[in-house]
Amino acid sequence: MGAQVLDGKAVAGKIRGQVKGRVDAIRATGGRAPGLAVVLVGENPASQVYIRNKRKACAEVGFHSELHELPVVTSQGELLDLIDRLNGDDHIDGILVQLPLPEHMDAEEVTERILPTKDVDGFHPYNLGRLALRMPLLRPCTPKGVMTLLGRTGLSLEGLDAVVIGQSNIVGRPMALELLAARCTITVCHSRTRDLAEKVRNADVLVAAMGRPAYVPGDWIKPGALAIDVGINRTPDGKLVGDLDYAACAERAAWITPVPGGVGPMTIASLLENTLQAAELHGAETASR
Repeated sequence: MGAQVLDGKAVAGKIRGQVKGRVDAIRATGGRAPGLAVVLVGENPASQVYIRNKRKACAEVGFHSELHELPVVTSQGELLDLIDRLNGDDHIDGILVQLPLPEHMDAEEVTERILPTKDVDGFHPYNLGRLALRMPLLRPCTPKGVMTLLGRTGLSLEGLDAVVIGQSNIVGRPMALELLAARCTITVCHSRTRDLAEKVRNADVLVAAMGRPAYVPGDWIKPGALAIDVGINRTPDGKLVGDLDYAACAERAAWITPVPGGVGPMTIASLLENTLQAAELHGAETASR
């Protein structure tokens, strides 16, 4: 019959509307709008596109946003100094340092320098640790967006076998923790995994996040599975495709996310939710002083 499409663009639009409603209510009672600082080092074209989309979304919901563009020759120390200033700025609730950073920079040190309560990407070890302990605070945006989409199916995830292809700290690992918290049984696959096809064929829930265009063929998909495609790959002819062979996988899956228009918009929507949450946390801290 073909899979039902999980329309991330439509769901993200509803989330933006909800966030805007909350921001309007805060401002109507004399509160300030949530503030997001975005830091870009260098002139990576893809990063510039991502940042433009994020700032556009911030403007739509009424956030205050700042863009700090630094030249590629910026030193690690200069970047850390900027983060320290933003950590101490009471008008900034969230700090996002766009990855990847130039090769001479230590991304782990940069991530850990951001205050956990301003880490709206959800990458700080404190926030990942809380997720692992089932005490989430600010959750990594892409896995959070995936869980929101899975929730829109109306299906219970409890007891399902879930396979995550990819083990990055940004998507794969926190995705596994999210699914584990939902009471799935988890298999995380990577470049050293044996019998990948067989593992995928047994998956009730598949999250593909390895960054290889149309890598997963349709005959790997378990009939009736939930197929989530996190990959964003550009083919030689300029077309955007995911990690799944979409048409073939859609013939077997019960639900599937498209590329583009699936997980991507949900990542930005989750960033907005995290920034609003961070602002509310900081408001509670201020009120308690």
